[in-house]
Amino acid sequence: MIEHSWHHDHDILEIRPVAELKPAEFRALAAQVDPVICQHGYLQGMLIDARHVHGWQNFAALVSHCVFTRNQHRHLHRIAVLSDSTLLGFMPQILNHFVAAEVRPFPAKDSEFALEWLLHPG
Repeated sequence: MIEHSWHHDHDILEIRPVAELKPAEFRALAAQVDPVICQHGYLQGMLIDARHVHGWQNFAALVSHCVFTRNQHRHLHRIAVLSDSTLLGFMPQILNHFVAAEVRPFPAKDSEFALEWLLHPG
């Protein structure tokens, strides 16, 4: 399950994976995000709260995640990842090679700093 909310008049999307990820959830999330991108042309940022990531239900869910990322990353300026996981701490370094957006990790307790960073590019 992926919960989401918007910050700063739909400039920043916060997503919170709270259960094992399923393919339909990425389609549902895209249905919420795509109209905002069409209206504004881009998203200032995405805040991924990865504190409770449980992985993917199956390979199809992983593929859906990759498709969502491929379709959205060109319309994002920055991505902030909240996590205290050592493994997830390396995710931004890996993602920076594959996505157009600048990606940065933040400790789980620093959501306000992450939002501030997302709001002020440069």
